[in-house]
This record gives sequence, C-alpha cells and structure tokens, in this order.
Amino acid sequence: MTNILKKILSSLLTILVVACLVFLAFAVIPGDPAVAKLGTQATPDKLNALRHEMGLDIPLMKRFATWIAGVIHGDFGNSYSYSMPVSKLIADKLPVTIILTLYSFVIMIVLSVSVAIFAARKENSGLDRFIQILTQVIMSIPPFFGGIIITLIFGLGLRLFAPGGYVSYGINMFKFLGYMFWPALAIALPKGAMAFSLLYSGLVTERKKDYARTAYSRGNSTKDVFYKHLLRNACIPVVTFFGMALADMIAGSIVIEQVFGIPGLGRILLTSIQNRDYPVVEAIIVCIAILVTVSNLLVDVLYRVIDPRTVISE
Repeated sequence: MTNILKKILSSLLTILVVACLVFLAFAVIPGDPAVAKLGTQATPDKLNALRHEMGLDIPLMKRFATWIAGVIHGDFGNSYSYSMPVSKLIADKLPVTIILTLYSFVIMIVLSVSVAIFAARKENSGLDRFIQILTQVIMSIPPFFGGIIITLIFGLGLRLFAPGGYVSYGINMFKFLGYMFWPALAIALPKGAMAFSLLYSGLVTERKKDYARTAYSRGNSTKDVFYKHLLRNACIPVVTFFGMALADMIAGSIVIEQVFGIPGLGRILLTSIQNRDYPVVEAIIVCIAILVTVSNLLVDVLYRVIDPRTVISE
C-alpha cells in the first residue's frame, strides 16, 4: 500500500511538472496570439486592447501562478479562438479520444492474445510461419498510414464504412462504435503485432519448462495448459508493454482522428496550434500527460496483481 501511495504522489508531481513546463514553454516561444487573432486588422490600439483582454499584459510569473491555481481546480482559462472556457471545450472532445484509445487497446489485447495462443499451439507449422511474417509487416506500418490503407480498402473499396461519416455517440452509439472500430483497428494493429511477438515468445518458452510438461503428463488438454498455466506466466513481461502501448495509443488516437475526420482532441489541437491558441494547446497537453500517467499507474498496479512478488516501481 505504501508503494502505491508513493507512486500516486509521484504521478501527481509528474503532472504538475509537465504543466509548469508546458506553460513556460509557450510563454517564451516567439509569436503573439493577439497578432495571430487580429491578422491584417491589427493596429497598436487594437493589439493593446486584445492583449489586455487575453491577460497577456500581466507579468509572466503572476500569469503562471494564476494558471497553475486554475489547473489544480480544473480551470484552464478561456480559449483565444473559440471565446469559451477551455475546460468546456476539452470536456466536449475528450470522451471521444478516450473511447478511441480504450477501443484500440481492447482490440490490441484481444488480437495479440488470441493469435499468440493460436500460433504457439501451431508452433513450427506453415501457418505459424505465415503469421510470424505477417506480424513483422504489420509491425512496420505506422497507425496513420495504416488508417489510410484501411480507408482505401474497407471504406472506398469494400464500402464497409463511409469515410468521414462519423456519427456522435450522443446520436447513435451503435453507429458511433461501428465507425470508431476502423480507426481503433489502425491504432491497434502495429502495437498488437508487437504484443503478439512478446507473448508468443513467452508462451513457447514457458511451454518447454518442467511445470508445463508435468501439467501435460497429468492429462490436461493443450487448451487447459495454455490458459490455466502458461498464459499467466507468459503475460507478466507483456503487461509492461501493454502499459507503454496504452500511453502511445493516446498520442496515436490524436493523430488518427485527422485521417478519419473524428472530432476529438486531435482536430482542435491542430487548429489551436495554427491559431496560437495557447490555453487550448496547454490544456490538451496536460490532459494527455494525465491520461498517460494514470495509465502507467494502473498498469503498475495490475502488474502487482498478476505477480504479487513484484514491487511497484517508485
């Protein structure tokens, strides 16, 4: 319990440090949000008035202290471009990105575990070798390119979904999940291929150990040996990879949203960067840091549940 509390405190400190660095980074980079917003209509009087409205005329350290205090209470200020609270803007988009990330994570686990068990049971067969080659190919395809291929084959070619035909979960949950399956698949495939390789190697190694041979000698079926004995031990090193994969999938979700036209954090992040809408960009980066930190914390706890001998890293 003490180790878990230490990990939680460490995670909170990490998020706070990221928030500080993000604010200070955008405070010192060249560019004036007021000039970006006014464009060709910028005049000295208008710029001064807009900077005052945005709070850019306040001393940096005072702005920083106010911003950090707001972040702790869930208030990221107001958007320069959308003229609305950033928290409300993020709240409308964040669920979409979280659902896409979790969707892709579940697909990755289901595919990697099921295919790894199947291939390990068929070890050294022609089918096993074909799966090994296929996973190496899939592993090398980045999610955004995989998304383009999926759109061309399954969207434009086979017409299994309509590219750009996103439906909000608030309108129709079934259609929403149906459409989100394809970008989730694009994110899950390369990570799933990596997880497959790790789990497959673990299963093949565990299968040759004495306890596995003993389980077979007692009359257990191959299925029982794999699911009741081998899988638990083979999964221990893979859990760490799942944690890293989940963190990567958060960033992957933001990228893939651009390919499939999904109105998540990715779209407003890109627009806000172009418009120098720093409060929105800062809030999204902090949200990503929170999601990554929480996912790593959950994986550490899960690792301890799977293998009680493990001490949670501090």
